[in-house]
Amino acid sequence: MTKQRLVKQFCTARDTAYRLSELAPIAFEPATNISDPSVFIDTTVKFQEIQGFGGAFTEAAAVTLDKMPPDLRQEIMQAYFSPNTGNAYTLCRTHINSCDFSLGNYAYTEVDGDVELKHFSIEHDRQSLIPMIREAIDLSGGKLKLFASPWSPPAWMKTNGMMNNGGKLKLEYRQAWADYYVRYIQEYEREGIPIWGLTVQNEPEATQTWDSCIYTGEEERDFVRDYLGPTLHDAGLGKVKVIVWDHNRDRMFERAKAVLDDPKAAHYVWGVGFHWYCGDHFDNVQLTHDAYPDKHLIFTEGCQEGGPHLGSWDTGERYAHSIINDLNRWTEAWVDWNMVLDETGGPNHVGNFCSAPIIADTQAGEIRYQSSYYYIGHFSRFIRPGARRVACAKNLDSLEANAFLNVDGSVAVVVLNRTEQAIDVVLKSEGLQAKTSIPARGIKTFVF
Repeated sequence: MTKQRLVKQFCTARDTAYRLSELAPIAFEPATNISDPSVFIDTTVKFQEIQGFGGAFTEAAAVTLDKMPPDLRQEIMQAYFSPNTGNAYTLCRTHINSCDFSLGNYAYTEVDGDVELKHFSIEHDRQSLIPMIREAIDLSGGKLKLFASPWSPPAWMKTNGMMNNGGKLKLEYRQAWADYYVRYIQEYEREGIPIWGLTVQNEPEATQTWDSCIYTGEEERDFVRDYLGPTLHDAGLGKVKVIVWDHNRDRMFERAKAVLDDPKAAHYVWGVGFHWYCGDHFDNVQLTHDAYPDKHLIFTEGCQEGGPHLGSWDTGERYAHSIINDLNRWTEAWVDWNMVLDETGGPNHVGNFCSAPIIADTQAGEIRYQSSYYYIGHFSRFIRPGARRVACAKNLDSLEANAFLNVDGSVAVVVLNRTEQAIDVVLKSEGLQAKTSIPARGIKTFVF
C-alpha cells in the first residue's frame, strides 16, 4: 500500500482566529479531470532563485524597541528573526546617514569640506541602530544579509546646502561621496556587521520635506560608472551588490535603461530596486527582467502610508498582492519598510507617519501585531533563501498564487483570496490532486 502524501496548510483570514495557524493537513489523491478551480504546480519548470525576505532597521524602529520592556523587546525581535517561531527574516535594509524615520537629520561627518573624511564617525548609530542589527544577526544564526541606502549626502555636499528638500550632489564631491560609502561599509564591518549590498540613492526622483537627493538617470549612471563602482572595486569591495533606482515601479524600466544601456555602468550594477508608492505597474517589473535578464530585481521598500492603521485588514492584503505579483515577475527578494513603529506610526522627524507590521505601543507597553505581519509570514517562513520559483498556473481570476521549490525539496504554494466568499480549489501536482478551500479575505500557504 502506497503511503498517503499529506499537504500541510497554514491559514490567515479576516473574521476568524486564524493567524498563520496550522490547520489539519489535506491528502493528495490520484488526479481526475474535474473542472473545479485549480492551482497547477510543475516543479520541473524553474525560474529565479529567491534571496530572502525582510524589513528595515531604522533609527525609529530601534528607538521604539528601546522603550519597550526587555521581554517584549525580545518577543518582537524573535517574531521577526527566529527561524523556528518567527518570520525568519534573512535580508534586510538600513539607512546611511539619517532618513525620515530618524529622530532628526544627521550625517557621519558634518564638517564642511571634509573630503578626506577625517571626522567620519558612526557613533550616532551605535546608540540604538547597531545594537538592534547585531541582535537580529544573532537571532538569525548569522544568516542575515543587509543592504544600506542613503537618503541624502551630508548637507555640505549638496547644491541646496541641506539634507532635506531634495537638492543634488555637487559635482566636485562625487568622489568624496563614493569614498563615503566605502568608509561606511568598513566601519560597519568593524562592528561585526557585513554589508551585502548598497542602493545608490533612496527615491532619486522625489524632492521630500525630509532627507532626499535628486539624480536623473544619466547622473546615476555616471556616478556608478565613474565613481561608486570603481571606488568600491579599488577598495576590495567589488562583491558588494550595487542596486540602482530604488524608487517606484512606474518609472522602473525607463530608469534601469538609462543606466544599464551603458556597458561600463552596467558592469558595476547587480540589480534594480523598486518601491510600490504609485500603483501596481507589475508589467514594468517583468519588462525590466525581459530587457536585462542578467540583472537581479529586488523590492526594497513598501509600507502603508498615513499613520498606524491599527487593525486594518487591507494592509496585509496589499502586501500579499504585491509579493505574489512581484515574485511572479522575477523579483528575488522582498523587503518591507520599518519593522517596528510606535503607537503614532513614528517617530518621524517630519511627521511622515506610517504603519508597520508590528506596532509597539510604548504608552501601554503592548505589542500590536498587524495583518501585514501575518501576510508577510506566509511567504518568509516557508520560502527559504535558495528556493526556486516554479510553474504555478491557476484558472480563476479571483485567486492569486505562486509556488516555490526549496533547497530541502519541500514545495511551498501561496494562494490569496481577496474576495468576500470562500473559494474551493484543487491543488494539482505530479498527477495528484488535493481538495481545499481558501477562506474569504484569507491566505493559505501549502507545504508538501
